Amino acid sequence: MTNSLLKTGERIDQLFSSPIKIIQNKAVFSFSVDSVLLSRFPNIPAKKGLIVDLCSGNGAVGLFVASQTKAQILQVELQERLADMNRRSIQLNELDQQVSVIQDDLANLTNHIGRSKVDLMLCNPPYFKVEPTSNLNESEHYLLARHEIATNLDSICQVAQQTLKSNGRLAMVHRPDRFFDILDTLRRYKLAPKRIQFVYPKSGKEANMLLIEAIKDGSVAGLKILPPLVIHQESGEYTDEIREIYYGK
Repeated sequence: MTNSLLKTGERIDQLFSSPIKIIQNKAVFSFSVDSVLLSRFPNIPAKKGLIVDLCSGNGAVGLFVASQTKAQILQVELQERLADMNRRSIQLNELDQQVSVIQDDLANLTNHIGRSKVDLMLCNPPYFKVEPTSNLNESEHYLLARHEIATNLDSICQVAQQTLKSNGRLAMVHRPDRFFDILDTLRRYKLAPKRIQFVYPKSGKEANMLLIEAIKDGSVAGLKILPPLVIHQESGEYTDEIREIYYGK
């Protein structure tokens, strides 16, 4: 069955610590460490509820989460090519009863599920604003995944406010240089930041990612800044914490 699910240029990747297999295509889309970290960052509801993964790409984040919960998972992806890879990865992992895909603009999510239905929303969004100096020569797939062309931070937070239950949570991975923009936008939509963790490529380097979790209609008090997460040792090998995420204990 595995070979029959693959199209030209595709491969299957898997973390040693996870049973989940992901269909990838370097020319179209491949998950990286940000997707892996996002799937491990929030507290995942163990048995029930609805989890939504916005900007789901080939489905890596939601599928990694599926191995941690029995909750229903809904993946939302605009691009037809990525949604197709996503669906075939679901089939590959025999998760059709738990995970499904909506191919649509995330702004239309309420048309599919209504309001105030979601327990946990995950999002690995486009990181970059489109500026006059932006490099827009990438493939269409990477262009839409990396730049705020089809969606942006404001739209994501608006959809989160519409579809999360009261005290439902939004977890995102983003870039530190957007930190204050992220905080301002979350507060505008009454999403209270509760947990933040900065991610560093190596000790002594500047942070290049941040993980943030916010609660709908939550109190602005009680924000926790978690210990820094460092990806690589000076030797270039993974730190113990990252090695455990990728390879297990």
